[in-house]
Amino acid sequence: MAQPLKSKSGSSPSGASVSSRVWLMLALATVGFAVNFWAWALLSPLGPRFKDSLDLSSFQQSLLVAVPVVVGSLGRIPVGALTDRFGGRVMFPIVSAATIVPVLYLGLAGHSSLAALLAGGFFLGIGGTAFAVGVPFVNAWFPPERRGLAIGVFGAGMGGTAISALTTVKLVDANSMSTPFLITAAVLAAYAVVAALVLRDAPGRTVPAEPLTRRLAATLELGITWQASALYAVAFGGYVAFSVYLPTYLKTGYGLTQADAANRMAGFVLLAVAMRPMGGWLSDRIGPVRVLAGSLTAVVAGAVVQSFTLDLAPVGTLAFLTMAAALGAGSGATFAPVAQRTPANQVGSVTGVVGAAGGLGGFLPPLVMGSLYGRYGTYATGLVLLAIVAAAALAYTLTGVRAAAEGGEREPRTGRRREHRAAGTTA
Repeated sequence: MAQPLKSKSGSSPSGASVSSRVWLMLALATVGFAVNFWAWALLSPLGPRFKDSLDLSSFQQSLLVAVPVVVGSLGRIPVGALTDRFGGRVMFPIVSAATIVPVLYLGLAGHSSLAALLAGGFFLGIGGTAFAVGVPFVNAWFPPERRGLAIGVFGAGMGGTAISALTTVKLVDANSMSTPFLITAAVLAAYAVVAALVLRDAPGRTVPAEPLTRRLAATLELGITWQASALYAVAFGGYVAFSVYLPTYLKTGYGLTQADAANRMAGFVLLAVAMRPMGGWLSDRIGPVRVLAGSLTAVVAGAVVQSFTLDLAPVGTLAFLTMAAALGAGSGATFAPVAQRTPANQVGSVTGVVGAAGGLGGFLPPLVMGSLYGRYGTYATGLVLLAIVAAAALAYTLTGVRAAAEGGEREPRTGRRREHRAAGTTA
């Protein structure tokens, strides 16, 4: 049974019965996440074009697409804490409106040099912080037994990167370099207005009274923060790395055209997006540990196979699609225990730290891949490294994460909850 409105676990005001209003809030949050991620990913499909037009090295091209990732990742820490304090109703419009500025700069003036692109990409990272707004916002609206699915559905907003992959290059080719940026800025502005008018924070939302620094320090004392950060750095980090670097990988490693590479990257993203709610849904039913273990095993297998750089049809494509599905499901599963085991007034702070870890997990691989290819002319070593990291995460899941889950995580089959001492709440 769901807990009442003011339960220690911070369950949804709607209890076990989820009303249409709750689903509306989830839909609006998901759209906001997608729109901001669309903006966040605008530079990635254009990486090969900038490489040719500005005569960039492989490392410089990797740096160009990675800068928004690292800024958006680190920015999630303060944005998540601010969301705990002010709520998603305030933070969603602010983040969306702030992202308009770098989008317009890049589209109108900031694409003529590497320095200008890096400056614009730095502030474009603001769009990536929307994740840390949406998770605590959605979490407060849903009862504990539905949070895995709800956070998974919200996480599908990462499909905004697919919108960028499918439209950016085509819009540039058909019109001008500024076109996709102007369209994205207009959509961001429209969403900021709608969010300000329609979004509402959950009734009874717990507002922390402690200063920001004290809340962040308390967040770092929770075991779930570190467990989820380690796993999200691999699962979501792997997704981010592929979503920003796959066009370059396919164009350089297989000689595909820019448009073909962008379309294939969009397919990778769409499958990962579709699997993220599935990962959350499965976690509600069989437990996050099992879902994570299966996902990480699939990532190891896919990375090992692709390290041999086999033909795309069919083995290479199957390897990439396997990794896409696994990384999406793993990302959804990671946040199920966060939603279940984190005190209600710390969900934003924990989400910020975990989200930052995931984004940073996606920052390093493109730089490593670019450097390794520039030196050795192959991506095989980078994929072997991915397999090793995923295998380490799998071992951690089956040991430390499983032990913590058995000590405090809600039992998905029976709905019973046991006290989670570290969080000071029921989960």
